[in-house]
Amino acid sequence: MSENKTQPYCLMPWIHLHTGNNGIAKACCVANIHLGNINEQSLDEIWNGAPIQNLRAKFIKGEKDKRCATCYKLEAAGGKSIRQETFEKFPHIKVEPSVTPLPIYFDIRFSNVCNFRCRTCWHGASSKWFLDAKELGNNIGEKAIIQNIDDFDLFLEKSGKALLGAEEIYFAGGEPLATEEHYLLLQWLIDHKVTNVRLRYNTNFSMLKFRKYNVIKMWEAFPEVEILGSIDGVGALGEYIRKEMSWNKILENRKKIATLSHVQFKISPTVSVFNIRHLPKLYQECLELEMITPEDIYINILERPYHYNVKCLPESYKAIVQKEYQLFFDWLEKNQISEKVKNVFVECLDYMLSENINPKYWEKFKVETSFLDNLRKENIFNFIIFDK
Repeated sequence: MSENKTQPYCLMPWIHLHTGNNGIAKACCVANIHLGNINEQSLDEIWNGAPIQNLRAKFIKGEKDKRCATCYKLEAAGGKSIRQETFEKFPHIKVEPSVTPLPIYFDIRFSNVCNFRCRTCWHGASSKWFLDAKELGNNIGEKAIIQNIDDFDLFLEKSGKALLGAEEIYFAGGEPLATEEHYLLLQWLIDHKVTNVRLRYNTNFSMLKFRKYNVIKMWEAFPEVEILGSIDGVGALGEYIRKEMSWNKILENRKKIATLSHVQFKISPTVSVFNIRHLPKLYQECLELEMITPEDIYINILERPYHYNVKCLPESYKAIVQKEYQLFFDWLEKNQISEKVKNVFVECLDYMLSENINPKYWEKFKVETSFLDNLRKENIFNFIIFDK
């Protein structure tokens, strides 16, 4: 991408609608840029409102927005941001300042319904987290389930015209495969014979059936489905990080979709203090089990909360990770695995080594992990020894 005065800093304000907690529409899932509320406004009001128009005008001038700091910081540290990925995925989009067609890329979080309590998650994105969050004092309401879209039918009435022209719909969580509205939307698209849309999932991949719905059957109507399996570690470590996960169930579900040529499966670990050292093992194990082909890995480098950010790790542990990654890079080369894959891991390493953040976050990590271990009757030291 060429960043000059005629090139916007991000495509999102021209193509993307993200809806999250309580129906708040944002520029994307990482920048805290509020554009309106889908429960209270029409899509036209949000898409042509002052907040998004001001953001577009700023980007057209080649100006950065400080609220986009997550992408800028990730890029500066050697990572690939959502901003960059969006340009890669939609190379045909040409921004015209006077033209703002309807969004073609949707990220709809219907609710926080989820069946997992992942260590790096929170109540806002997981209903299952509610009781633990109450113990920690960071729940964001007095009910486990937070409904983001108040009225599904009204949402379709407001957004249906744009959805019928969508190029990609991204489902994340909560857990989309445990969310009824996800299935209702798929059925609505099927009923309207609008299935030439790319479906993309960030999912814990723990289920392929939900109530009366069989998602494999529904996927048959769509020519392109990409599954980003949120798997952070092999076996018991993965089950520790993503509480309620069953490694064997993941393997079983992977076999069920193995023959579906239109469904691509990738592992999509969230890179955190819990698993940065173990990512090579995860990759090698998934290759050996034929869960993935060599390039089927997509990473999410966690930035917040900072006490799970890999930058807060002790220097001694970072040195161990760096040494082991060099051995892993030798393995990649020996097995003739592409430079593209190596770059994924280099990105993680560069990000970890790019700076040391305030030591207070490492202390907070130890306190919170100990608290959750006691609450869940677990012990992180069964899996990871950070420092003597």
